[in-house]
Order: sequence, then structure tokens, then C-alpha cells
Amino acid sequence: MLLKRFLLVFGMGLITLTVLNAQYRRIDTTMRVGKAGYRVFCTNKNPEKNNLTITPLGFEAGSREISLEIKGRILATESDDLNNDGFPDLVLYVYSSDPNGYGKVFGIYSDKNQGVRPIIFPDIMDDMKLSVGYKGHDEYSLVEGNLMRRFPVYQKSDSANYAPSGMMRQIQYRVMPMEPEGYKFKVLRTFEFKKQQP
Repeated sequence: MLLKRFLLVFGMGLITLTVLNAQYRRIDTTMRVGKAGYRVFCTNKNPEKNNLTITPLGFEAGSREISLEIKGRILATESDDLNNDGFPDLVLYVYSSDPNGYGKVFGIYSDKNQGVRPIIFPDIMDDMKLSVGYKGHDEYSLVEGNLMRRFPVYQKSDSANYAPSGMMRQIQYRVMPMEPEGYKFKVLRTFEFKKQQP
């Protein structure tokens, strides 16, 4: 029962991301958790590289705007207190130009509203178990402070080709502290379920 409820909530959170997956629009949004938050701006014009600007809002006077070049386009942004320190954090879902929709997460956390630092997101190809059958088509969402990722699982149809197996893999990540400092997304749990037909 709990699993069904969890899948329903997660699925509802992904509706917007799936609808927008067909086209990328300019990102110009402001998100707040309490009085602090972020303004995110990206033109999303070039499928290979784009300029991203993140402006901290409600932070102490010394905090600076971040401008950097990213590879890919931003599909969506979300903000929440991911490390439970009372300050807002930010995730951006960045997709490559590949038609298979390979998505990565760019995360930052508020360093006590004095500045921001990156949250390390692991490459799924570095995990021998989770990368089996992975061919992109990533969908992401924040659910109750956890980062959820799901994608269809593929299997070899012959010696050179892969086909969908009909199963979906879902991975739940939680932001955890690193030594000696900083934070990273760590896999909390993973499971597979049969993809529902539309």
C-alpha cells in the first residue's frame, strides 16, 4: 500500500517533466524556501552548451551570483531543504542533446545562507549494478526531501541492439554529508516495477 502511494505521488510529480521533455524553453524562475531562495536563468538555446546564472536571494550580503557554462539544456528546477539544515538547496535537471534523454542533476546547497556549494551527483555508469540496462530516458523529481530518478530498463534483443524490457527502475537518492566537508547524493534504495501501458 505504501509503495503504491509512493509511486502515485512520484508519478504526479513527473507529469510536468514528461510533458516538457518534448521541448526546452528558456528557464527564468525564482524559487524560495521561506525568505531565502534562488533565481535561475538559462536561455537553453544551444543543445551542446548554455550559460547558466544562479542568483542567491535572501542570503547574506557577501553571497555572489554564479555564472557558468553547462553542457546540455535544463529541463526543470526544484528547491527544497535537502540536507535538513534549515536552508534552501537547489537542483537542476540537465539533459544532453542525445535523443535518448540522458539526464544529470546539478545540485547546490546553501552554506548557512552565506554562499553556495555543489552537491555531488554520482554517475550511474560507475555503478555496475544500477547501470545494467540503462539507456537514458531519465525522469527526476523531488519527493519529501529525496531525489527520485526512474528510467526504462533495456535488454539485448540481438548482438547489436537493445529493446525495452517493459520494466522501470527507480532510484531514491538522499543528500548525505561527505568527509571532511560537503554533501553528495547517495543511493538510499532502488527497485523495479512493470511499466504501465498508456
